[in-house]
Amino acid sequence: MKVMKKYLGSFLSAMAGGLVFLLLYMMISERGGERSDSALYQEPAPVVQTGYTPAMPVIGPDFVEAADKTVHAVVHIKSELASRNQTYNDFFDLFNEFFGNPYRGYNEPAIATGSGVIISSDGYIVTNNHVVQQASRLEVTLNDKRSYEAKIIGTDPTTDLALIRIEEAGLPYLSYGNSDDLKIGEWVLAVGNPFNLTSTVTAGIVSAKARNINILGNRSAIESFIQTDAVVNRGNSGGALVNVNGELVGVNAAIASNTGSYTGYSFAIPVNIVRKVMDDFLSYGDIQRAYLGITFVEVDSRFAGEKGLKDVRGVYIMETVENGAADEAGMRPGDVIVRVNDVTINSKSALLESIGTHRPGDRIRVTAERDGKTREFEVVLKDISGGTEPSKKDVFQLLGATFEPLPESEMVQLGITHGMKVTRLESGKLQSAGVREGFIIMDVDEVAIRSFDDLQYALSGKRGGVLIEGIYPNGQKAYYGIGL
Repeated sequence: MKVMKKYLGSFLSAMAGGLVFLLLYMMISERGGERSDSALYQEPAPVVQTGYTPAMPVIGPDFVEAADKTVHAVVHIKSELASRNQTYNDFFDLFNEFFGNPYRGYNEPAIATGSGVIISSDGYIVTNNHVVQQASRLEVTLNDKRSYEAKIIGTDPTTDLALIRIEEAGLPYLSYGNSDDLKIGEWVLAVGNPFNLTSTVTAGIVSAKARNINILGNRSAIESFIQTDAVVNRGNSGGALVNVNGELVGVNAAIASNTGSYTGYSFAIPVNIVRKVMDDFLSYGDIQRAYLGITFVEVDSRFAGEKGLKDVRGVYIMETVENGAADEAGMRPGDVIVRVNDVTINSKSALLESIGTHRPGDRIRVTAERDGKTREFEVVLKDISGGTEPSKKDVFQLLGATFEPLPESEMVQLGITHGMKVTRLESGKLQSAGVREGFIIMDVDEVAIRSFDDLQYALSGKRGGVLIEGIYPNGQKAYYGIGL
């Protein structure tokens, strides 16, 4: 009973409260007149009329003029390589043979393709060495579909550059820019002719400079690539990298890829190196390589701490070559090179690129730090032999080989009547073309080789591509193309 009385009391209290609320509500409604619903009404938010303002257009570089200048100066190159006999270098050669790869057939020429850039109106074309190396025949197709046979003027494996020429005049060509002035973040165009479908254009920015990606496989190689994110695929090798003014700032050489297709970055050889190498071929017939005469390491934070250097920059001289260019200029081990002329030096690649644009005898200004103080040195660069004058190599130096006459017994065994055997190979044209020791040179541009005099006669005064025919002691015939 006590519980029921408790709940009944609560109920009556609630009822009384509700009646009071109802009476108050009715009184308020009567006073409100026509706006009896004012307690629930909300005024709409004010609307302000404004004029329509369209989004601002995105302003970017105009590539039309640069592209128009470039596409007509970029060519397609087809390299016909020396005939291959039916030997298998690895499992994949055997696999391709079974499944009918047309480029690996018995005694059929292999074909390589790439791009090139016309650099003069009379038919000189720059491309990559790897596009034309070992070529026995070159065919160049212009953007207007005209085709020509080309000759190799010179090749340089240390920079992966080559100069070829077609016999034509009045050709469109690209002017050289200055790769030292190229800035990270600057817009560039990559132009190539990879599939002989006329030139194609892609755009990107300079992602980095002085990149060394270790692809040339030569201790004396100069690797100081311009890295871009412009799309470059296989077949674009040797094509043009140009700035928004249509000036040549690099020659495309490689892509960063695990698949053989573009996956983010491509690399180009700086035009300042390109220009120097091309001028060397035209003026001297061979590369005029200059040396500073030092061994060095890049300065990083750990090395700076070990050596007590206050700044993490430059390259540290470990040794100087006695009577070398740096030694004679007064430089010494412990100096830190931070600048060459007006170029900042922070890596091996930057130093090699800077020196690689000069010849023996050139004077450069080297800025270095010694004992916390900045010093400047005037350095006269030298060649590998210590000379300061550009020089032309003789024929045998260019070939980089030692020869001996072929014994009669060996000729009978091989069924041939003449030839000179390569007994030793050093750095030179033959080694770069893929010739191996033991190769017997039988003919040079269809001139029979029976003696040293024949070889000298066949090669003297030659400019451009030369076809060498011969045989190996195992009976394998081979053909090599070299540029002189």
